[in-house]
Amino acid sequence: MARLAAGGVRRMRTLHLYLTRETLATLLMTVVVFTFVLLLGNLFKEIAALMASGQVTPGFLLQAIGLLIPYVLVYSLPMGMLTATLLVFGRFSADHELTAARAGGVSLLSLSAPVLAISVVMSALCGWMNLHLAPQSRLAYKTMLFEYGLEHTAAVLTEKGFTDFLGHRVYVGSIDGGELRDVVIYQNDEAGNLMRRMHAEEARLELNAETQQIQLILRTVDGFEFDNGKERTFVYSKYGPMTLGNQSEELKQRPPKLKELGFSQLRGRITELNQQGIDPTPVQVQLHQKVALSFACIGFTLIGIPLAIRTHRRETNFGIAMALVLVTAYYGLIILGQALESHPALLPHLWMWLPNILFQGIGCVLLWKLNRGI
Repeated sequence: MARLAAGGVRRMRTLHLYLTRETLATLLMTVVVFTFVLLLGNLFKEIAALMASGQVTPGFLLQAIGLLIPYVLVYSLPMGMLTATLLVFGRFSADHELTAARAGGVSLLSLSAPVLAISVVMSALCGWMNLHLAPQSRLAYKTMLFEYGLEHTAAVLTEKGFTDFLGHRVYVGSIDGGELRDVVIYQNDEAGNLMRRMHAEEARLELNAETQQIQLILRTVDGFEFDNGKERTFVYSKYGPMTLGNQSEELKQRPPKLKELGFSQLRGRITELNQQGIDPTPVQVQLHQKVALSFACIGFTLIGIPLAIRTHRRETNFGIAMALVLVTAYYGLIILGQALESHPALLPHLWMWLPNILFQGIGCVLLWKLNRGI
């Protein structure tokens, strides 16, 4: 009996080491791939104009990537954990290793224990990053882009697109260094009503070294403006310098957005808004979202194990496709909760927990049924 027990312990240890090794190796691979894809998406979306201007240095780009990595890991870690679970248990089931293990008296829950432990560790890591490190990194990244944009003003203007720039909406047809062509400027009043529209064939963006003002000099200008409710058209051969803003220290101190606040900062903001009698629902939604997303790894693992076993497929493409479907469903519910933040009566901050409740609840039921052979 003692020998049989010792043999069972050794077999269990061997299976646990095998599943742990396979899960960690697959997790590392998938996290690297998802992190790379998400990094590219953020870089192209947010600094494409800077890169196209040719004024981005390799050091600036590396610093931007380093600051973005903690932010994207909050999403790539759960996605990697789900994909690793689907691939490992899909292969384990398709190769009939699960059948052999269960025939030897090993339960599915015992087999799943090391993978579930990994998911708990990954959730704790996601929680630390999502509540502390990622907001700080995101704020530093956005501040760096903001300050760089002020110092390299032409670089923040989008070619063949609109840019909201210090109180003006600016369209630029083409950019060649500091020379701009086909420039359209819209200026609104405080109520959002159009005050002036100007079109210039050519323009030049400059920084006044003495006053630290960002100025735009327009050439061959036509347009219209409203004076006491009456429309007045005008044509100029040259207009400016037109002041768009300045590079004062106040402008460089970019106020953080809710996504860039940590756990303690969000709680402080909620307390402050309650004291002022202002609805704190948007801040509550952001706070609950950050905490809820920290548990995504556990929910993905719980639902991924039984789904991988039931589908009985070992193909990598199938596992990745299933992971993308589940990720879309999970984050789709998060987005739905965010859309309700303007309706405090619906308690949108509690909707942030709906994906975890569904995924973990369904996963536990499926795992329990499979463990009992149902």
